[in-house]
Amino acid sequence: MDNYSECLDIARQELKLAQTALRRDMADYPTPIAGCDEQFNHLLDQSERVRNALAALEAPYFIPTPRKPTAGQSVESR
Repeated sequence: MDNYSECLDIARQELKLAQTALRRDMADYPTPIAGCDEQFNHLLDQSERVRNALAALEAPYFIPTPRKPTAGQSVESR
């Protein structure tokens, strides 16, 4: 496996562990939850950040390629 692929797999695993821990902490959080509860809002923020990071790792990334690979070349690359 490519070195970067291993790194991405490890990142996914660690983010999923973080997501599980955050869900557990949020489920165990005492009720009632006030709208100004800083600790719970922090958990919500961290949960959103982890979710966005996982989504970014899974999203395909489009990298445009130039029609002319080198400056001054008159033939298009196809």
